[in-house]
Amino acid sequence: MNNSAAKRYLPWVVATALLMEQLDSTIVNTAIPSMAVSLQVTPLSLKAVVTSYILSLAVAIPISGWMADRFGTRRVFMSAVAIFTLASVLCGLSVNSPMLVAARLLQGLGAAMMMPVGRLTIIRTFPKAELLAAMNFVIIPALIGPLLGPTVGGLIVHWLTWRDIFFVNVPVGLAAIYLAHRYMPDYHGDSVRPLDLIGLVLFGTGVALLSWLLEIFGEHKLDATSATVLLLIACSLLAAYVWHARDAKFPLLRLALFKIRTFRVSVAGGFITRIGVGGLPFLLPLLYQLGLGLPAWQSGLLMMPSAAAAMGMKFISVRVLARFGYRQVLTVNTLLIGLTIGLFSLVHQGTPLYVIVMISLCMGFFNSLQFSSMNSIAFADVDSADSSMASTISSSMQQLSVSFGLAAGSLITGWFLGDLPQSNRLALTSALHYAFITLAALTMLSSLTFWSLRKEDGESISRGAASRAA
Repeated sequence: MNNSAAKRYLPWVVATALLMEQLDSTIVNTAIPSMAVSLQVTPLSLKAVVTSYILSLAVAIPISGWMADRFGTRRVFMSAVAIFTLASVLCGLSVNSPMLVAARLLQGLGAAMMMPVGRLTIIRTFPKAELLAAMNFVIIPALIGPLLGPTVGGLIVHWLTWRDIFFVNVPVGLAAIYLAHRYMPDYHGDSVRPLDLIGLVLFGTGVALLSWLLEIFGEHKLDATSATVLLLIACSLLAAYVWHARDAKFPLLRLALFKIRTFRVSVAGGFITRIGVGGLPFLLPLLYQLGLGLPAWQSGLLMMPSAAAAMGMKFISVRVLARFGYRQVLTVNTLLIGLTIGLFSLVHQGTPLYVIVMISLCMGFFNSLQFSSMNSIAFADVDSADSSMASTISSSMQQLSVSFGLAAGSLITGWFLGDLPQSNRLALTSALHYAFITLAALTMLSSLTFWSLRKEDGESISRGAASRAA
């Protein structure tokens, strides 16, 4: 395969698959009421449609790196897209809720392989001097998917049926399979390590249970004692995995990679930052629709400036990182993200729409720079032989951070709302404002983790990318 052709088309392949995955994972919530009516069940009983997908993701992501090393990146990626596409068809054809949940489990399995393996292929295809530009392109769907998902889902449900939400994945999936077959390189691991089954059981079960608890938080009436016991079990399983991984010759996730400073700071600092940012897709629609009384379509439009700004940032992020370095950019930009989240606490019924649009533009602008920076510096000092393991660990932590972010947004808002009903617009708006302030403070504190970077960290990526762009 022509290497230049692979470099030209590979980011499109990975970005297309990621956009399909991100949109699908966010638009389903919009269709839950329509699904409930069609399948003749209560909307609450369809919560499993969402949680089953999350559980499948949490369990399957840790083995994505092993699968890629064992069977090759192209084969695994194409299989993942095919599984996701087939599962989408089964979701659309479901005649009852158990069939829909089973199809969502299969869909989550395909999604779990797509992003880690796609990112791994990017890392092995592009030299570090070109990695930032490639990551900039691929990260855009991860930024705009959660923002556009509710809008797209609402339009599809309004004009078509909830089944069409899943059927739209078919042409996108087929296109991704064709492009992957033509342009995706097929990398294998230098040596095939055995699968750590004990580690898979410990880590997979612990992460699945923790993800489930976070996903259902505030949705089901789970008493405090049961929730505490399940949380302790999840933490004990994860602690047992850490103990197991220390002595295992071929651990599922090699925690020794956290000794690499740039990888450790990117993953740990990024985890905390994503908690603050991850609550916004949940909180902002509540603020716009319930707090400000805007219709769903207008609420969705107010989410779009962030997506536009995220795409615009990719044109200047290379020069920004080359000029100021990863340490200064991540430290200052994290503070700016926290400040912008805090600005949403000033939005009320009398706030002009153009002010909300300006805040959203800033949010997308800073988020894009943040995620591009964190995702690229994570692999600045990781050897090629460890790239699949690093990609798997990074993806697993990102998945957890998304669940933590949604749970944090729900928990903080519920805490400040107290026993007052959500129909109380003033009380809900006030609770949301406090939630934004709390998440802003948490995000700003996470900037301290990036201060531990050294001034020269990541120069192999930022300086090389800038010289190529010049």
